[in-house]
Formats: sequence, structure tokens, C-alpha cells
Amino acid sequence: MSLSTSSEDASRVGQASRADEQSATTDTTRRGIASRVVFAVGVAVAAALMFWGAWERRWIADDGLIVLRTVRNLLAGNGPVFNEGERVEANTSTVWTYVVYAFGWLTQVRLEYVVLALALLLSTAAVVLVMVGTGILYRARPFRPGGTLLLLPAGVLVYIAVPPARDFATSGLETCLVIFWLALLWLLMVRWSLATRPSAVFVLSLSFVAGLGPLVRPELAIPAVLALAMVFLATGSTWKLRVGMVAAAALVPLGYQIWRMGYYALPYPNTAVSKDAGGAKWDQGFAYLWNLVGPYLLWLPLVFLLVGVGAAWLLREHHADPVAVRTAREPLWVRARALLRTPTAVVAFVLASGVILGLYSVRVGGDFMHGRVLLPVLFCLLAPVAVLPVRLPARGETRSRRDYTLMGGMSVLWLGTVVWAAFAANTTGMPEGAVVGKSGIVDERAFYVLNTGHDHPIRASDYLDYPRMRAMVETIDDTPDGGLLLPSGDYTFWFVVPPPAPIPEDGAGHTVYFLNLGMTSMNVGLDVRVLDQMGLAYPLAAHTERLDDGRIGHDKNLFPDWVVVDTGMVNKHPWMPMFLDEKWVEQAQVAITCPETQKLLTSYRSDLTFARFKQNFKDALHFSKYRFDRVPKYELQRCDLPDPFPTPVN
Repeated sequence: MSLSTSSEDASRVGQASRADEQSATTDTTRRGIASRVVFAVGVAVAAALMFWGAWERRWIADDGLIVLRTVRNLLAGNGPVFNEGERVEANTSTVWTYVVYAFGWLTQVRLEYVVLALALLLSTAAVVLVMVGTGILYRARPFRPGGTLLLLPAGVLVYIAVPPARDFATSGLETCLVIFWLALLWLLMVRWSLATRPSAVFVLSLSFVAGLGPLVRPELAIPAVLALAMVFLATGSTWKLRVGMVAAAALVPLGYQIWRMGYYALPYPNTAVSKDAGGAKWDQGFAYLWNLVGPYLLWLPLVFLLVGVGAAWLLREHHADPVAVRTAREPLWVRARALLRTPTAVVAFVLASGVILGLYSVRVGGDFMHGRVLLPVLFCLLAPVAVLPVRLPARGETRSRRDYTLMGGMSVLWLGTVVWAAFAANTTGMPEGAVVGKSGIVDERAFYVLNTGHDHPIRASDYLDYPRMRAMVETIDDTPDGGLLLPSGDYTFWFVVPPPAPIPEDGAGHTVYFLNLGMTSMNVGLDVRVLDQMGLAYPLAAHTERLDDGRIGHDKNLFPDWVVVDTGMVNKHPWMPMFLDEKWVEQAQVAITCPETQKLLTSYRSDLTFARFKQNFKDALHFSKYRFDRVPKYELQRCDLPDPFPTPVN
């Protein structure tokens, strides 16, 4: 064989080798593109489903309208109050209030439409962010090389399919903001765990977002603290960066907390006092949990996805963990710190957050709205399986029985999830949900659709068709002298307790005392004072003792006798409704003079001077625990005050 022939053979072999390499590279590129296209389509489909599902069930709840009353006062220059001149934080989510206010001020659009647009945007964005975070997590895992890794929407379909998730996407409440914050925190934590060396700017941004949790909703302090603790304690954080983290996380919430205690004289929103959020009602909580899980067989897709996670674990290439190898001989605390910044730890974090939030919700008895407070719990538990990985082997790849089994099993689990989602999405929701039954839980949207006659009650004016509302507006128009409006058993009539003479030229003003605070307050002017017997916007009612057998979320019920006294209206028959007892009213007139109660009233009604701010700050924790008896006679005994009608001694 000549030298030239050998060279030609070698050249042909080299060319063939390069061609094979180019073919392999091209094939890998094609598989990568296919994987990303499938993922992008999945994200687009899930986002479209969330948007369309929320739009189809669009509405604003009565409680959602409560938020807008505070926003109206902010826009009018009265401050973050529900009634002008009374510093009461009637909204649970501080961030949601100010986000709506900011966009309302910028756009000058009707507030109901501002809320609707924001809710649709945030709910849809939450689905996108959680899928992107989970997709990054799976792509970073050491799956077996070769083949095409498809990331198919799974957990997000479960969330979207549950009717309450679409109901509360546009309810005017903060649920859309809550899941958006959770999704954003999940994405940031995943990126942090995978970064070779996270930049200081990224860590500080993550800390700032996490720190907003308690202001998005108070119980979100749980995932916020867990996330911040992980980042603070993990390897790679210098003390200088840790100090910056504390500053970034605490700046807004700590500043607001100081302001809240001085302005409102409470360490948390007045709604937490009204609902006694620290109390325990385990039996009611478990009933509330089953009220969500039972009707949709929600446990079934959770089992599917749990098995899917196990199968995904089997898809991994099991190499030695470099972190574990590097720290194997280090002290335990060093190893623990190193493990904190790993994807496994981040998955554990979001699952632990969901479990703890769930336990808290069950402990306090859940809520009266079907599924609402468990939606963030469900969102956390589904985040690690927002998408499900299915690996398709490459052409020519040797395929073992294990490969076929895993591919087929994952496909079946995904299809099972999709079929369940289609079933759940087309259910009517909570059985007989439009009726408030023995459990006290109701399908809030179905209830208001039925009782207003509107398929999509969004504007406050839509609620004028709710019983008593139109009559309330007419009664206010017909009583220019003012007075206290009390509901009667007749939906077309309100009792009016008149103000005492002499009546000012412009009238003494109106006060409406009614449970449905949102629709009432948004259909009257800001000059009309609106109070509720549950105490969401009325501290006098909020600070009464909780009713042990009361409907969940409606555990307070202040007798109207107190309101007659508090508003200074005429306290004699026939000017008072006959169902009010003059004796009770006179006892309430003395009981309301209890020194502690007077301090409470002064804390939020007096002018806000620097001295008042300091005193409120000092008294905030005390007021959060202060309770009194709603029965005037018993309150007189508690405060050791003289009874105008003492019981005769035999």
C-alpha cells in the first residue's frame, strides 16, 4: 500500500468522523429547539387558559369592593381610611391597596375596571412565572443525556382547573397578587440555587421581594422568613451582603409597621382583630379543607403528580454530588449551609411553605368563601410540578425496558392529569354553593350572581340589585336631615334613627350599619359613614368577644344599641325602631364610657398629632388583645360601672 493511499483512507475516515459529529450536533440542536418550542407552547397555552378562565368567571366580590372604598379615600386626599376621620385599616393586603391606588391615579379609569385589568394580568403572569421557574429547575437537573426532554404543563393545569382559582383571579381581593408573589419568589429562589455565584444585586433583589410578603398578606411572612433564612445562612454570603439583605428585606415592611402602629394603633390590619385570626377552630378548618378537596377529587391529580415526581427522579443521571463530595469531611453546620443553596432545598422550601400555610389555615377554621384561603397553599404544593418532564429517547439510541416504562408512565400520568383537569374545570363548583348551609361556607361568586341577577357583577352599581341596596340609596336621598340607617326584615325598607335637634343646616350626615360593607360603601358618597356589625371597618365591633358558635369569618356581631349611642342618635321610642330596647341603649350609653374603650375610640378618631402617634405606637399591642362584652349589662359589670337599671336584691 502506498503512502498516498493511506493518507486518502485517513482523510476519508476523518471526514466521516467530522460528518458524524456535525450530524450529532445538528440532532442535539434540533432536539433542544424542539424541547424549547414545546415548553413555550405549553406556557402560552396555560397562560391563555388562566386568562380565559378568569375572564369567563369575571366578577368583583363584596369584599373586593371594600378595598376600593379605601382607594377612593386615598384619591380624595382623606388618607388610607375607610371612613373619613377614622383611621381604620379595613384591607388585609397593604400592597394590593396601594397597587390599585397607584394604577387608579395613573389611569383615572373607573376603579372596578382597574382592579379587573390588574387581576387578569397578575393571575396570568403568576402561571407563566411558576412554569418558568420549574422549567429552569428541570433543565438544570442531570437527566440522562440524549433524547428530547419535554416539559409539559401539569401542576398549573390542576390549579387552573379548580373553579375557585378562576373565581378569585378577578374577585377584587388580593389572591391574584398572592400567587404572583409566590410565583416570583419561587422563580428567584430557583435561580439563586442554581447560580454558580449569585451577584449581590440579585441577592438584594430577592431579599426585597421576600420582605414584601407580610404586606402582600400577613401569613405570607411564613414563606418570606423561610426564604430569607435560607439565603442568609447559605454558603457564599458574606457578612457585608447579609447586612445588605436585612436592610433590603426590612426597609419597607419595618417602616410600614412603625407607621401602621402609630397611625392605626394596631400591629396588623383591623381585619385580623375582627376575625380573631389567632384563634383555633380545627374542626371547622378540616371541614373547609374537605370542602375544597372533596367536590373535585383534588387528591387524585396530587397523587398523579407525586408519582410523576418519583418517576422524574428516576430519569436523573445519578452522579456524585459535588457539594456533598466537597463538604463530606466538613463539620455538620458547614455541610448544612452548603446544602441550603441547592435545588432540593428550594423544593423543600416551597413545599414546607405550603404545608405550614395549610396548617395555619386549617387551625383558624379556613374561611367562609369556598376554597379562597387554600389557593396559595395549593399553588405552593403544585409549584415543583408546575410542569412535568417526559423524555423521548433519540433516534438510534439503545432503549431499555426502563426507558420505555418511564416514558410511558410519565405520559400516562400527564394524560391522567389533563383528563382530570378537563373534568374539574367543567364542574359547577361547590355543590349547592349559592346557599349558606350549616358549614357557613359558600360559593361566593355563585351566591352574588344569584342574588344580584348579574352574570358578571363587577361595578358597584351592579350590586344595587342586591336585596336592600337600592332601597338604601333611596332612603338616604329621602332623609336630608341625616340619621342612622338600620336594615329591616323588609328588603325594600330601612329604619332611620334620626339625629337629635337642633339639626345643622346641611343635615347631620348619614351612617349605614350593615354587614355587606363593600357594596354599601361603594354605592354611597364618602360623606356617608358605613359601619358593620362584624367590625371589618368598625373597631368597636371588632374588639368584642368572638362568638364560639358564629359562622366562620362572621364571628362578631355588635348589637345596634351600641351604634345608636356611638353615633349620638335619638335613643327613645318612637324615633328608635321598636326592636331596640331603651333599657339596653341606656346601659350601652354607660358601658361605652369604660376607660379602655374610650382609649380605643380616641386612638383612631382623634387628630393625628405627633403625641397621638407616639401613644398609639405604645398602645398598639395592648389594643390588639383588648376585647369587651357586646351585651351592655355584662360590659358594665366587667368595667365596674354603675348600671342604670340595677337588678333588685331580694
